[in-house]
Order: sequence, then C-alpha cells, then structure tokens
Amino acid sequence: MDLSLPIDVRTLQKLLPHRYPFLLIDRVIAYDTEALTLSAIKNVTANEPFFQGHFPDFPVMPGVLIIEAMAQACGTLAILSHGGREDDEIYFFVGIDNARFKRQVVPGDQLKFEVQLLANKRGIGKFKAVALVEGQIAAEADIMCAKRQVEK
Repeated sequence: MDLSLPIDVRTLQKLLPHRYPFLLIDRVIAYDTEALTLSAIKNVTANEPFFQGHFPDFPVMPGVLIIEAMAQACGTLAILSHGGREDDEIYFFVGIDNARFKRQVVPGDQLKFEVQLLANKRGIGKFKAVALVEGQIAAEADIMCAKRQVEK
C-alpha cells in the first residue's frame, strides 16, 4: 500500500472501515510517526446529506460529526503509527473529554484536523484533536480510540 503524501480517499478506505456518507476525512496531508502527529482535511460541501435537516435555511455541520471526523483522523494516526491494520482490527472511538466548539462550520469551509497521540496504554490511545477553518479553531477535544479485534 502506497502511504506517500498526500494520502487520498482511496487509500483511506483501505485504512479505515468507514464509507460514504460516514467517511468524514478526504485526505491526509501530513503525518509523522515519530512525533505522533497527523494533519487531515475535509472539504465541506453543500450536498452533504446532513445539511438537508441541519438546518435547511441555515446549513451548519453538526458538532457530533466534526468530533467523529476528528476521531477518524486519530484512528488514522493510530493505524499509521502501527504500520497498518489487520483485516480483523478496528479502532473504536471510546471516549471524549474537554470538547469545545468555537465556530460554526458551513458549506464551502475546509476543515483541517490536527491530531497528536498523547499516550497509548493497553491498546487505548489518547489524542489531542483540533479542527480548524482558515486557521481558526472550530472545535477541539481529547479523544480516546481503542484497537480491538472483530470477527469477520
């Protein structure tokens, strides 16, 4: 598998089990497995299915989906830092602390996710995650992901 930068959506689909409409990162633009950091982007477009109901007259990306996108970026960093994942492994989003929302995310915005692995104990990673739009913090949180084996 080619893991040269940028990592496009086709390669992300080999790393993450998510698929449209729930794959919420479009590209990895930087990662460092020594510093344990990763940068990814999501282009927010008006045709996202959640905008039909959130809110039709004032489309705003739901905060829970921003958090989920940050968790997917954290999971991607975990997978890359372990050299990939086996077919029977999934990284689950298992915890969130200190979540804060600072600005609305609307169609036309590009979300940039900056994540860093802070600790890893017994297969559970703790990450600092920040979502930015044009250099402004849109959301931030401490996220925990756990590697688990699943039956296929």
